[in-house]
Amino acid sequence: MVEPQTLNDFIFDHCNKSMENAILAERYPLWKRACPELNDVNFIRLGILRCISTVDSGRHFLQTAEEIHNESYPLSTYFKSLKSPRRNRSDPYG
Repeated sequence: MVEPQTLNDFIFDHCNKSMENAILAERYPLWKRACPELNDVNFIRLGILRCISTVDSGRHFLQTAEEIHNESYPLSTYFKSLKSPRRNRSDPYG
């Protein structure tokens, strides 16, 4: 029997599996991902949750995430990660 999951947990599991598949398929050395404040899986998961949420702003989203999912990210960490040159490149090798 499949255990019921919250949407947040489902997205987190899916992102982890997708990241594992991407790393396994990589023909080059592992990508450099030194982002301890907000790792790539959480960055992607938060982006998905932000897109499907009904909040007015990024600040409102972070406040809601803290209330609903009991997750706290500093505003500076979240918004700085949105401007990451590596995460904004369409070609990870370019």
